Amino acid sequence: MKRAVSISIGSSKRNKAVEVTLLGEKISIERIGTDGDMEAAALKYKELDGTVDAFGVGGADLGAIVDGKWYTLHSVTPMVRYVKKTPLVDGGGLKNTLENKAPAFLDKTISEYINSHGRKVLVTLGVDRWGLSSAFADAGYETIFGDLMFGLDIPIALHKLSQLKVVAALLMPIAGRLPFEWIYPTGEKQEKRTPKWGKYYAWATVIAGDCHYIKRFMPDDLTGKVIVTNTTTPEDVEQFRKAGVKYLVTTTPVLEGRSFGTNMMEAALVAVSGKERPLTWPELTELLDKLGFGPQLQELN
Repeated sequence: MKRAVSISIGSSKRNKAVEVTLLGEKISIERIGTDGDMEAAALKYKELDGTVDAFGVGGADLGAIVDGKWYTLHSVTPMVRYVKKTPLVDGGGLKNTLENKAPAFLDKTISEYINSHGRKVLVTLGVDRWGLSSAFADAGYETIFGDLMFGLDIPIALHKLSQLKVVAALLMPIAGRLPFEWIYPTGEKQEKRTPKWGKYYAWATVIAGDCHYIKRFMPDDLTGKVIVTNTTTPEDVEQFRKAGVKYLVTTTPVLEGRSFGTNMMEAALVAVSGKERPLTWPELTELLDKLGFGPQLQELN
């Protein structure tokens, strides 16, 4: 049996292991959280290196791709310093091959609902999800990118991809050297919610992006909203339901009641491919087509 492991600096409360069959091959998919401790994660990578088929980097990114340009998150690099043998991915490949299908999926499944409420999307962090951001823009949505607000607590909304590119070019070289916990909730911080930026949540029909960022600042009332995200636990789904969310779209498959992160699912695809290396975007696209993977829709209210 193949084995793919995501080692995450996120909360251990979100740990999960399942066995699935992909393309006729049994594969164990496991998520291990270290509650914000990067060194504990580094040691876990060291322990398992060479004994599993693929690693996912969970709760963090090695960097971000914005319009084809790579920006390294230097504060995360030490976490994977012991990995020498096992292929390692952070989900960037799926963010640019699977997630960008979401707007077309919305049009295919709930276009009447979207159009009647307005084609308006709030992407919590566009730099982290360029594929998703550009796909919404290409699909004719009015866009707000919350990078400055959600990432740096600067009360400025970005409305265009061109603005997002400029912000990435100016700030990513700096943000990439900040301690990671300054720009992304880790460990127990992932469980805390401080409502903020409410007028932008209220403006949007669709709220898209990383689940932790969406939950971190979301208001109590999200009646009628459409959430596009991944890595949802049953508790996340219930929280969205109680807030009044109408539809939840997960960009990765729901397995045993939860959807895993892009890093976990990309690691699973690397493992099942047998190539013993990260897959190119065309290779990922081919595998996704074979598996029939795509966004999934749940009506919550």
